[in-house]
Amino acid sequence: MGSKIIADAVQFSKMLRSLQDDCKDSCIYEEDIQILRVNGGKHLHNIYTGDRPVFICEKTAPQIDPEDDKMDETHSDDETHSDDETNHEVKIELGPQPLTIMKARQLLSWYTMSQNSIVSPAVSPADLLPPAVSPAPLLPLWVRCDMADRAGTTWLGAETACTGNKVSGVKLYSVTCAGSTVDKGAFITLDELKQEHKRRHHPSLMVARGTAQYNLFGSTVVEKTTIECQSSVTVDFRWSHVESILETPPLSSMATLNIKVSSGDMRSPMYLLYRELEFLQMLADGLRTGETEWMEPVETRSAVQMTREYLDELQNTVKTLQDQSTKEAVKVKTEMGTSETEIFNSLMERGDLDFIEQLWVRMRNSVTSYQDVGDCLKMVIKALQYGDIKPWIHRDSSSSLSKLILQSYHHQMDHVSLTGLTPVHMLLEMGLDKMRKDYINYLIGQDLTTLNHLSYYLSTVEDLQEQVIRLRKLHHLLEIMVTCSTFLCLPYDRLFLLTQLCLQYYKTCPYDEDHEFKLQIKPALISHFYQKEQAVFWGVEVSSGNGPREVKTSLLLSDKPLVEHIIFETDEMTVTGTSEDAAYFTTMVCCSLVNFAA
Repeated sequence: MGSKIIADAVQFSKMLRSLQDDCKDSCIYEEDIQILRVNGGKHLHNIYTGDRPVFICEKTAPQIDPEDDKMDETHSDDETHSDDETNHEVKIELGPQPLTIMKARQLLSWYTMSQNSIVSPAVSPADLLPPAVSPAPLLPLWVRCDMADRAGTTWLGAETACTGNKVSGVKLYSVTCAGSTVDKGAFITLDELKQEHKRRHHPSLMVARGTAQYNLFGSTVVEKTTIECQSSVTVDFRWSHVESILETPPLSSMATLNIKVSSGDMRSPMYLLYRELEFLQMLADGLRTGETEWMEPVETRSAVQMTREYLDELQNTVKTLQDQSTKEAVKVKTEMGTSETEIFNSLMERGDLDFIEQLWVRMRNSVTSYQDVGDCLKMVIKALQYGDIKPWIHRDSSSSLSKLILQSYHHQMDHVSLTGLTPVHMLLEMGLDKMRKDYINYLIGQDLTTLNHLSYYLSTVEDLQEQVIRLRKLHHLLEIMVTCSTFLCLPYDRLFLLTQLCLQYYKTCPYDEDHEFKLQIKPALISHFYQKEQAVFWGVEVSSGNGPREVKTSLLLSDKPLVEHIIFETDEMTVTGTSEDAAYFTTMVCCSLVNFAA
């Protein structure tokens, strides 16, 4: 019997070692057990802290019965297709599946034996490698459990405790959960949590640390209906010396903002600028695919009519070129709309729109076809060739049209064939030039960065597709800044730091609206947002010991279950909305340290 257990432990250890050393994502063990190598913090939802990889064991997802497929063959094609879609949805909804408590304990015992070289040489991890190689400890192992025991266990876990480079023991974790309730009297008290820790570990000294998370911006509830928002700003608190369950984090806490902002919210002051960027993206997609789905025009007048009127204004004016630009800039800004907040308008408005930028605004609001773009540019180039207009442009303009304008000053214009996608290419260049200056105007005007730090985003060396991607990154950065300045009213030093974090991130990372930017902040700056609100997550951990010998007992309260493989009962009052108190799911995490003999 003992040799069978040792053989099973060796086999299981080899499987884990292969996953770890080969950096594989998953494997199947004993046909019905799936082992995943994943990020622990993302899959163990506040139960396990840290970003290091862990092993997760769960039951393999059930497969569709082959007999069902045979029955489907007797149905019509439409019915079969519908059934296939239904089966596919069911498989997705099942999600991760738990193992029995007995099986989980068996896997953890094999894990523990494999890390203890004293139990048997056959189990020693060193024997699984050449003599000259010292194996690294196995990653932590967590097993999903079915909550079938009296305690309601949902996870069992184990991780090695090391002294130097040697594994000296294993920490064993058990996680128990309960459904949601608004009854605060049902929660364990802080004294009871400390007594539970003392019973397990007999410490001479204990420390109680608190954690909490509050929603500052995101989904809202209106008349019992949740309105989802893709953007969210939450704040995480950490503090020492917890005095009571669900206490408000003190102002001495460490606070971190988690900022995730999605573009395109119609309520955002950035919405009109976002629509302008979408038009720019539409042109870039058209160049890439050869097909363009034109946006609904803002103007009722045709693009050709607006361009003709603009050229006539320039020909008939007798004012200086500077006066012309000021007059036209004011006119264009009025056409762009006044629905944005006054504060944001005053920061984003530019009084230095040159000829090409004003032309871009008119064409963006009116063109609906390739023909429109070509006809408008033909009129402009013809007016330049005949000397009807001598428009001024910014010195650093880099578009094809700006080069033609510079040449027109010397009556030596190159011939441009406005066929195929050339007009769209020229219009896209015009928009890129204009929008880059818009973003510079805000970021530099607010002293949030310098032109040197923006060089990556303003470069015109790359192809147009890459330039658009970098402009989208810059727009996303601006969405984040506007959210934090107008909604949270963050002070200049925090906005400056956040700007640098975003700029550095997007230099090496792809565009990602799901990315959470993190910013350290003093709780006093946002105290009016959270002190009268209910936390979406609140936790306290009682710990003792130091380093690898530290053990913890934790109570976690959350508005959503921290476990995804169990369906929990919900307090009726949370459904009817008859209580103003938040309902919390309860999760207890207990830890034990098993020392190996020296």
